[in-house]
Parts: sequence; C-alpha cells; structure tokens
Amino acid sequence: MLIKDWMATTILTVDANTSVMRATRTMKENNIRRLPVLSHGKLAGIITDRDLKDASPSSKTDIDLHEMYYLLSEMKVKDVMTTDPITMRNNDTLEKAAMVMLNQKISGLLIVDQSDNLVGLLSESDVLRGFIHATGIQDGAYQYVLDMSDAGGAVSKFIDILRQEQAKVLSILTSFNDAPAGKKRVSVRIIPNHNIDSINARLAGMGSEYSIISQGMDDLSSLPKKK
Repeated sequence: MLIKDWMATTILTVDANTSVMRATRTMKENNIRRLPVLSHGKLAGIITDRDLKDASPSSKTDIDLHEMYYLLSEMKVKDVMTTDPITMRNNDTLEKAAMVMLNQKISGLLIVDQSDNLVGLLSESDVLRGFIHATGIQDGAYQYVLDMSDAGGAVSKFIDILRQEQAKVLSILTSFNDAPAGKKRVSVRIIPNHNIDSINARLAGMGSEYSIISQGMDDLSSLPKKK
C-alpha cells in the first residue's frame, strides 16, 4: 500500500508570519490538530495544537485578558513551529509510514513529492483505514488464525485447500513472533461460504501440520462507541 493512496490531499496551510491567534482559530474552526507552515510557498515547518497550547500564556499568570490577546496576536507561527519536520514521499509505503510514526511517537506526517513540494498529510486514522482495508474485515470476512511450519510451501498448501473449497481469499498476514519455534502464525481472511465445515474437516485430517488458534467472523453490528 502506498501513502499517496491514503493521504489527505486537501491541505490547510499557514504562512510563517501568521499570528498564533489566527492559527489557533483556523485549527478550531476546521477541527484539525496540525498545520503545515509555508514560507515563500515552500514548506518551512509544522505547527500542532500542542505547540499552540504551550505558546499560550497560562491562565494562572498575572497577565490580564487584554494583554494575553495582544501577546497572541503579536506572536508569529514561525516563533513556535517545529522547523525541519519529518517528511515522507508520496510513493513510500503506508507500512513504512506506520513504523516512522510509531518510532517517533507522532500522530501525523507531512508528505512531499520528488521535488519536495507538499502534496498531502497522513494521519493515524489514514494508516488505520489502510490497515482495515487490507485485512478485508469490513467485507464481513471469515478469519482463520493458524500455526503452521515455517518451511516454504505451508501457506500455499493451505491456500490450495481454500481454493478447492471455493473460498475467496481476501488477505494473508504472517508473523513469526507470535508462533512457537519452527512455526509461523498466519491469519487468513476469506469470504465465508457453505464450505467452512469441509475446510475444518480437511485441516483436522492433517494432524498437527496446521493448528487452528482461532476462527470466525468479527461482530461488526455493535462496535463500541465513545460515551
């Protein structure tokens, strides 16, 4: 999956000389948490809601309201922004972006093209949308999680069984960290059909070659919601 297929391409930006007060208003009015900062049309930095909160005088200070508004109107974005922000290319993979965001403990990335022009924003939500799409869970898929030999051909053999039973394979994810030594853990999502019992019977007949860790469909009818 490529970043360019999941990033937001409608981008609000601010100039480096924009006041902190105006930048704050822009974020609140558009319900966003970060703004790329441009200087002479080129990417100069990024400012987040955290930067703005840290820049604002504390309500516990002796500064009165008028002085506070004056300070915020005079303070410029360039004074509080993060310069030289982390950027990635629009042709980089979504998986790589997820690693960068996790390792750097950030919730968004600025995306540039080969000429370093700003072309998009990638958020945690965009990464999650891509992951959900890749798994096929939104299509009401039936999932098998199995431990199998880490030797070559083990996954192909299982996929052959699924195809013989007319199951449509949506996604295959493999992990070695979760499985016992000499094994790999494979998660496969398929379009459910009437042959599930037949698939299970064939797997049971293969002894310990394939160990079913879990199987079934996720209940998406009543997902938890914020109160």
